[in-house]
Amino acid sequence: MTILSRFSVFFAARRPAILTVCFALLSPWSALAAANPIFVLNSLEASVSVIDPLTWKETRRIPTGKEPHHMYLTPDEKSLVIANALSDSLLFIDPKTAEVQRTVRDILDPYQLRFSPDMKWFVTVANRLNHVDIYRWDGANLTLAKRIATGKTPSHLWIDSKSTTVYATMQDSDELVVIDLPTQTLKWRGKTGAMPADVFGTPDDKFLLIGLTGGAGVEVYDVTGREPKLVKLINTGKGAHAFRGVGDKRHVFVSNRVANTISKIDYQNMTVVESYPAPSGPDCMDVSPDGRTIYVASRWAKKMTVIDTQTKKVVRQVNVGKSPHGVWTLDHAARQ
Repeated sequence: MTILSRFSVFFAARRPAILTVCFALLSPWSALAAANPIFVLNSLEASVSVIDPLTWKETRRIPTGKEPHHMYLTPDEKSLVIANALSDSLLFIDPKTAEVQRTVRDILDPYQLRFSPDMKWFVTVANRLNHVDIYRWDGANLTLAKRIATGKTPSHLWIDSKSTTVYATMQDSDELVVIDLPTQTLKWRGKTGAMPADVFGTPDDKFLLIGLTGGAGVEVYDVTGREPKLVKLINTGKGAHAFRGVGDKRHVFVSNRVANTISKIDYQNMTVVESYPAPSGPDCMDVSPDGRTIYVASRWAKKMTVIDTQTKKVVRQVNVGKSPHGVWTLDHAARQ
């Protein structure tokens, strides 16, 4: 038997194993080739930076309306919606190609935004005009259902898993407002700590966490009763601000804007279990599918900071525009 014949017999007998090894070696490269861009909002530059996660370079900068502060993926994840507060508009962008899809106008002062889990409602807060707007959503179009006057400077939103309750913080009147979503009526309002910002609800809808930007921690409310009840204050660091679920239904990150750290909270026992350095005013963030990497806006440095959660170190920073705020990508961990 020739050497070539022997090789053919050898390969045929072991082809499945060889192919398995080859695909295993190639899969990381395939995953990289399919990586989706990372988007960073530049609030004081009226733009969004598009970051290539392979080269870690800004590939383009898309003009938006004035003062874009937050963004959110549509429930089908086919559009990234950017809320332009001073332009009274929403900009829809393809999260895969970074191409602009359309602009929806006459959305009054959309500062922060959120879709309900059942995909029927879209809610915004008017940060400078002191109201919450509730829109009906049919998968493509928005119809205003109710405008609800609130306390001073509405900041952030959370909607429970049943799509029945909206929680909104009032940044300058130090309040939490609770709205019944099906009837669009104000159910309750109560005092919080200083400058409440982002809100996060546990998957079982039992607890609500509120970041105190004017304080040094996170308030925990029991929301199982008729009225929210403050049960704990978790010390995380000065300027606790924005939340992002780790994706394991047990932990949530919170950025501490003044302390320049990010805390990892175990919301089963409401304690801080890890802390990571996050320079220059960490704000909103997104998390890689495996939970190992945090992408966070460094608000005061015109950078997106990348943090390795295993080594607890900053591994790189990417230059973006002025006052970077929101960060989103399709390649993300689950939201809770």
